Amino acid sequence: MTESVGSRNMDKKLIQIDISSDTVCPWCFVGKKNLDKAISASQDQYDFELNWHPFQLNPSAPKEGVVKTEYYRSKFGIQSEQMEARMAEVFRGLGLDYDTSGLTGNTLDSHKLIYLAGQQGLGKQHDLVEELCLGYFTQGKYIGDRDFLLECARKAGVEGAAEFLETADNGVKEVKEELEKYSGKISGVPFYVINGKHKLSGAQPPEVFLRAFQVAGK
Repeated sequence: MTESVGSRNMDKKLIQIDISSDTVCPWCFVGKKNLDKAISASQDQYDFELNWHPFQLNPSAPKEGVVKTEYYRSKFGIQSEQMEARMAEVFRGLGLDYDTSGLTGNTLDSHKLIYLAGQQGLGKQHDLVEELCLGYFTQGKYIGDRDFLLECARKAGVEGAAEFLETADNGVKEVKEELEKYSGKISGVPFYVINGKHKLSGAQPPEVFLRAFQVAGK
């Protein structure tokens, strides 16, 4: 199912974007913000349909979570502080504060919730990703915390989130199928497929997205 941004206008060309990302990948959030800028700058030319797909940078991450800074040090060693400083600079460029406090951990429940949002149409999936990323990257929220997930669902207008997450198996099959279909052949995120054939990887700046729209919209 696709997510629509703006109302469909038959006089405009349609740009469909499949986005593979993980909710604990800061570059995925940077890419989203840049994509949003490109969409805003070109809505007079195109209509957009966005579909978010799961990717797990660390599928074996513990559900109970680990301290972010300790995890980064264990994974990246002495480079972790340089990486954090670089991300803080990038986020400042977006008008955001990069917060490395709190926990990181398994992202499966967040992807299940994004799947649920995608079944409810018209922007809820896109809005939910925004809320999840804002909380995790700028407010020290834990991506696996049930209360945080439900708060994000409420803000994005996703219905039935509490009941959906209450049963552990809900959405697992669907998320795994999407992982295999959309993320099985890629090695990193964010990853974008525009109109089914034009591919971009990484947190591209808005002008790169704009050029890709022009090519795909021909």
